Amino acid sequence: MHAIVPPLLDWYATAKRDLPWRHSPTPYGVWVSEIMLQQTRVSAVVDYYTRWMQALPTVADLAAASSDILHKLWEGLGYYSRVANLQRAARQIMTDFGGELPRTVAELRTLAGVGDYTAGAIASIAYGVPAPAVDGNVLRVLARLTGDSTDVLSPAARAKATALLAPIIPRDNASAFTQAMFELGALVCLPRHPDCAACPLREQCYAFRLDATERLPVRVVKTKRREIDVTVLILSTPEGYVLTKPRERGLLAGLYGLPYVEAALSPEDVPAACTEWGVFATHVTPLVATKHVFTHVTWRLTGYLVFCTVEALPASALLATADEVRTRYAIPTAFSAYRPYIQ
Repeated sequence: MHAIVPPLLDWYATAKRDLPWRHSPTPYGVWVSEIMLQQTRVSAVVDYYTRWMQALPTVADLAAASSDILHKLWEGLGYYSRVANLQRAARQIMTDFGGELPRTVAELRTLAGVGDYTAGAIASIAYGVPAPAVDGNVLRVLARLTGDSTDVLSPAARAKATALLAPIIPRDNASAFTQAMFELGALVCLPRHPDCAACPLREQCYAFRLDATERLPVRVVKTKRREIDVTVLILSTPEGYVLTKPRERGLLAGLYGLPYVEAALSPEDVPAACTEWGVFATHVTPLVATKHVFTHVTWRLTGYLVFCTVEALPASALLATADEVRTRYAIPTAFSAYRPYIQ
C-alpha cells in the first residue's frame, strides 16, 4: 500500500478542486467544512460555507450566536442536528480548550457531533497528524484497490480501512494525503461509473485489473426506509404566515416550521385541521405533491395554501411576514417545495 502514496499526491497537486475551505485553511474552517460536508454534496456546501465564515468567522462567534442566526445560515442544508452540535462543541472549545480546536484525535472526539471520521479529518487536514479519516469515498477507493468484498456499510469494513491507512499516511504530508483520498473518490473512483483512465492508482488496483469496478465495493442495504403521509399547511392570514415554534423532539427538533399533520388530508379535511393552529380557513388551494427523504423515513407530502383569519394562536405557533421568513426564520428543507408560496 505504500506504493500508492507518491502517485496519489502527485495527482492531487494538479487535480484538486479550488474550494474555499482550502484557501488558507484554519482548524475552525476545516471543522465547519467537514460538518457541512456530511451527507451533503460539495457543490451545495460552497456558498453555505462562504456565508457562514463571513457571519461567524471564529469559534467565539459561533459559541455566542443566537439559534435563529445559526438556523438561518444553515437553512436548506438539512440534518439540522449538525448545526446544534456545532454550537455545543464551540461552547465546549471555549470552556475546555481556551477557544482553540484541540489537536489530538482523542480530544476532538470529546466534542459534540465529532466522530472517528471527523476527528481524523480535522487532525490530519488542520494539524498534519497522521490520523486515518475514513468516509464513504475512502471505503470505496480501498475496496476497489484491494479487492475487499466486505460490506462497506459494516463496522468491519471501516476497521479494515483504518488499519490499512494508518501505516501509510506520510507524516510530513498527512493533510494532502487525507484530502487526496477524498478527492480521488469524489472525482475519479465514482460509485457507478469510475473514470479508471484518469486514475493515478489504476495499475495497482485490483478492480481495474480484473474488471471488477461494477461489483466493488459491496454494499448491503438491510432495511427499507419507512414511508409516512404528511400534509403541510401554508396558513396565510392578513397578519402574516403561521409558523410552528421549535419542538424539543422529533425529526425537526429545534426548528421553526410550517404546520403539518402526519396524515394525507383531503381538501375537505383541511378546515378542521386548521383549528389546531387557531385559525379559521376561508379558502383552500391544493399544492403540488412531493416527497422528502430523511435518513430512516420518507415523507409523502401533500400541501395546501390556506387563506384564513386568526382566532387564537396556540403557544406553539407564531405569525411571521414573508420577509421575516426569508431573513429571520429558517424553514427546514423538508418544506422546500412549499417555500415559493410564502410571498
